[in-house]
Amino acid sequence: MPPEFPAPARTPVVSYLALRRAVGVTGLAFPVVLLFGGWMVGVPVQDDISSYYHTPLRDVFVGTLCGAAAFLFCYQGEGRAENWTANVGCVAALGAAFFPIDADSAPPYTRTVPGLIHSLSGGLFFLTLGCYSLVHFPRGGEEDGEEEGGESVRTTAGHGKGWWRNVVYRVSGVVILLATPAMGAYLFLFPDAWREVCDRWNALFWLEGIAAWAFAAAWLTKGRAIGAELALDLLALAEGRLPGPLRPPDAPGRPRR
Repeated sequence: MPPEFPAPARTPVVSYLALRRAVGVTGLAFPVVLLFGGWMVGVPVQDDISSYYHTPLRDVFVGTLCGAAAFLFCYQGEGRAENWTANVGCVAALGAAFFPIDADSAPPYTRTVPGLIHSLSGGLFFLTLGCYSLVHFPRGGEEDGEEEGGESVRTTAGHGKGWWRNVVYRVSGVVILLATPAMGAYLFLFPDAWREVCDRWNALFWLEGIAAWAFAAAWLTKGRAIGAELALDLLALAEGRLPGPLRPPDAPGRPRR
């Protein structure tokens, strides 16, 4: 009979560790792959990430968004609100993937319903990512293993061990939520002359890329936190399986004298 893991070792490895890291790596690589992949096949930097749908990198664009949607659909959060956020992000990613932006048309001048759905889905997707960074990920330290014996473990600076993770989460969320209205202002508020100047530097592409990298930083940081919990669980399992004479004095199951 296979060994049964103790309760602390039932960490949902795929949901919390693999999926979080997969989502983070997806966001980190997405703009980079489009940029250098386009350079390799002779596609210049597009005005925005969505425009890559109408290039030879269409499969990369659609596949990445579908992969992010699948990760979010499979992801199980720590409450109903987080699960619903993941579901909304999943639907938004699929909307951006399967309803492409109009070819040779900026979002404010979309001529078709699919183009409008794409623009709304993209904005909703970024807002969902910002919600994760600002609301769901900062948990005050308990989730990151700061509680030990009912007391919070503090560093010499007086902060819990997970305080820096909360800094990453909140900074990432702020960057996403600042980049999203900046993209909206660029698209809907800037006069044509200003927008032409920004287009020379592919401003919208870089704003989307910065938001994607900020989102990746939060998810990769969260994946590392859960990885530490998993390592502790496996260590506890190993100690519990050691023969009595080799088991540490305070390990569970060690006979006391």
